Amino acid sequence: MAANSFGTLFRITTFGESHGKAIGVVIDGCPAGLELTDDEINQELAKRAPGKSPFTSPRKEPDIGEIISGVFEGKTTGAPICFIIPNKEYDSTKYEATKELLKPGHANFTYIEKYGLFDYRGGGRASARETACRVAAGAVAKKILALNGITVEASHNLDEALLEELMREGDSIGGVVEFVATGVPAGLGDPVYEKLEANLAAAMMSLPATKGFELGSGFRAAAMKGSSHNDAFIMQDGKVQTATNNAGGTLAGITTGMPIVGRVAFKPASSIKKPVETVSLANEPTTFVLPEGSRHDPCVAIRAVPVVEAMTALVLVDALLMNRCCRL
Repeated sequence: MAANSFGTLFRITTFGESHGKAIGVVIDGCPAGLELTDDEINQELAKRAPGKSPFTSPRKEPDIGEIISGVFEGKTTGAPICFIIPNKEYDSTKYEATKELLKPGHANFTYIEKYGLFDYRGGGRASARETACRVAAGAVAKKILALNGITVEASHNLDEALLEELMREGDSIGGVVEFVATGVPAGLGDPVYEKLEANLAAAMMSLPATKGFELGSGFRAAAMKGSSHNDAFIMQDGKVQTATNNAGGTLAGITTGMPIVGRVAFKPASSIKKPVETVSLANEPTTFVLPEGSRHDPCVAIRAVPVVEAMTALVLVDALLMNRCCRL
C-alpha cells in the first residue's frame, strides 16, 4: 500500500491499524535543535482522544505515545523522529458479525476492489484512528511555527441539542471545521502546482470523511462581484495589508501576510444504529445493522478539530522551510 507520506521537506509517514498493536508516525526533515518532549506531543493528542464527550466514541484510548528516535538530551538531532502510540482499548469481536457485509459509507468495498482484502477490525488502515499520528506530527510542526510567531486554531459550531436528538434517533450528522492561521508572513507557498491553498486542500481532503474544502470566501465567491470580492491593498502599521480578506490569506498560491482562513466539510458519520440496505461479499442483498455495543462518533467533525489544526500546521511548516531556499 503506497501513499502513506505527506509533505516535501518536513515529511511525515504514518503507520499502523485501528486494532493493531500500535500506530505511529515518522517525521523526516525536522530541523535539529528543537526542544521536544513526549509530554508536548501527548498534550496535543489529548485534544483528539475519544471518550471525553457524549458526542464522541466511548472508546477510551489513552493516546499516550513515546518518542523512540530523533531526540537526544531533549532536542531534535535532525534524524527521523519516530513516535509510537500503543493501541490499548479495543474489541475486535464486535466486527465479526458483519465482516462478510459491505458496510455502507465505509472503505471495505473499495479496498477489496483494489487490494483483494480488507482489515475489517475497526476499519484497519482506513480508520480515523490514523489521524492520531497526524496530530502527533502536527504538535512538532506547531512548535516550529510558534518559534516563528505563527499560530493555528480550529473550531466547529455544532449544536449540542441537535446532536442529542440525533443520538436518540440512532443517526449522525456532518459538520464544518474552520481553521485560522495568524502571524503567517507574506511569501510562503509556490506558484502553479505547489500553491499553498492546493496543498491545504490536499491535506484536508486526505482526512477521513471530508467532502469539501474552501479558502477565504470560498464558494460564496461564485456569487460575488469583483468589486466586492477584491481585497483592496492598504498601508497599516507600516506594512502592506488588505482591507478585507476574501482571498483567505493567499494570492496566486502565495501568502499575503493576512490570516489564512479556511473551512473543511465533513460528511455524517457512516456508522449509524439505523438499519441500512447493503449486499454481502457473496453479492447477496441484505441489511446492515451495527452490532450491539458498537462504539462510534455521531459527528466526526467534533474530534476533527485538532486534526485540521495539525494538517494546517504541517502544510505551513513545510512551506516555511521550503521558503528558506527560494532566493539568495
